[in-house]
Amino acid sequence: MKKDKLIFAITLEDLQSEALEKIGRILTDDEIQIAKDGLENGLLTDIDTIYNTIFFEMILK
Repeated sequence: MKKDKLIFAITLEDLQSEALEKIGRILTDDEIQIAKDGLENGLLTDIDTIYNTIFFEMILK
């Protein structure tokens, strides 16, 4: 397996689809940057908990 293979990704298309569903329109470039920053901060804030949960579930199986 390639070491740099993506495991999870959120594309701009994914983000715009969520925006259409949640707020009824596509995002501007400024809003996309805000969303990008928020996603990075939110996902990285508690990444240790996510990893611990994943590995704990693996061990239980």
